[in-house]
Amino acid sequence: MNYVFTDTHCHFDFPPFSGHEAQSLMLAAQAGVQRIIVPAVTADRFALVLKLAHDHAPVFAALGLHPLYIAQHQSEQLERLAEFLAIQPAKLVAVGEIGLDLYMENPQFDRQQALLKQQLELAKRYDLPVILHSRRSHDQLAAALRRADVPRRGVVHGFAGSLAQAQAFIRLGYSIGVGGTISYERAQKTRSVMAQLPLESLLLETDSPDMPLAGYQGQPNRPERAADVFQVLCQLRPEPPDEIAAQLQLNTESLFHLVSCPPKT
Repeated sequence: MNYVFTDTHCHFDFPPFSGHEAQSLMLAAQAGVQRIIVPAVTADRFALVLKLAHDHAPVFAALGLHPLYIAQHQSEQLERLAEFLAIQPAKLVAVGEIGLDLYMENPQFDRQQALLKQQLELAKRYDLPVILHSRRSHDQLAAALRRADVPRRGVVHGFAGSLAQAQAFIRLGYSIGVGGTISYERAQKTRSVMAQLPLESLLLETDSPDMPLAGYQGQPNRPERAADVFQVLCQLRPEPPDEIAAQLQLNTESLFHLVSCPPKT
């Protein structure tokens, strides 16, 4: 059987995809990646991300203000996010990419936390899940999510924390994003975590063009490599590949309210 995948986190609005969308989607489809969720990172990209979703059937949009760009996010950008969400555009499936980051230089963490709280409130208001960024901030993010109690929950993407931290998110009802980190033999902690978590809590992603897989260092990551992430995950998990592929799709469709994609024959 040829499996069907969704790349639940791909910055398809950036190079090398810009201007080459049709070719990139064809390559993804050839690898079984039939859907791509594109999270925005700044307000000036909202319209572009929505246009990509409008113009290309496999593409779905998420809108949010990423913590790495905290210096750009003022009240005006937050108001713009609220205005876009209020329109309830077709193929908008989440608020994201939002979250917390203590790895960056000058994190302005108080402002990050305030912005996250406001965006979680928007997700509640418009009944959307959230796509979450977290670097060196898992405990603080879990506390914020516990306080916010977003009904549709969401996914902590590109997770590389401890098993206990992943379990804390899962207890809150959140999914965990599995990406190319598991393709590196040295990433033993992350590989072990992804092997032990409930399969029902996992989503497949690439974070393209970032987070290249082992063997592709120095090259832009691409959505078709979600299939490679899947292959590595199958090596780490006890379940058969058919079950893993089917459950990953079910998890994705349930969280983002997507219509089921039939397997390729």
